[in-house]
Amino acid sequence: MFDLNRRLVAEALGTGLLVAAVVGSGIMAETLTRDVALQLLCNTIPTGAVLVVLITMLGPISGAHFNPAVSLVMTLQGALPRSELAPYILAQIAGGIAGTIAAPLMFGLPVIEFSAKVRTGGSQWFSEAVAAFGLLATILAGVRLQKSAVPWLVGLYITSAYWFTASTSFANPAVAIARALTPTFSGIRPADLPGFILAQIGGAILASLLMSWLLKAPALARSGEQPAE
Repeated sequence: MFDLNRRLVAEALGTGLLVAAVVGSGIMAETLTRDVALQLLCNTIPTGAVLVVLITMLGPISGAHFNPAVSLVMTLQGALPRSELAPYILAQIAGGIAGTIAAPLMFGLPVIEFSAKVRTGGSQWFSEAVAAFGLLATILAGVRLQKSAVPWLVGLYITSAYWFTASTSFANPAVAIARALTPTFSGIRPADLPGFILAQIGGAILASLLMSWLLKAPALARSGEQPAE
């Protein structure tokens, strides 16, 4: 196992590159077209693609959470020590903010401008709960049943969730915080963060509870016994 410092750097790096991809592709989309549907598509594809790369590259080091909701669930599942939860979350938030700073620098835009994009209301919050629930269900089932496929499962899930949720599937408190610092296509008004973050955590915890039951091996299967005819 890699030491904690290396794992924290991996979490910060991964979250930073993820946010840079989200924000940077949003800037590029706004530059290339005024068609909102096409802008969303331009934002979706790089996000899903970079997730596959980052999880494959950094997963063996830190687990590639890049998401406080994921780290929280992994702590509840016993896969991440409780003492490491806060450092993981802080590294993710710091990395996300760094990614938000990097994206506008690449396009010669002002750094750190608060977003005015309104994302609030029951449908948005429910969308975030569904997005986070689906993400954690995908991760937990993937790790248990098809570990080598997890990078692709997560990348494809987020790609699809961009389109079937009204909120465009943030599903990540660190990413939400980072996106509050950009006035571009991918931004979120800071005042709307609490509703998003609470919904994301709630959806993640619900997924943890359900998948713990769903993926629990029957007693006979665990012991290697065969059921009676």
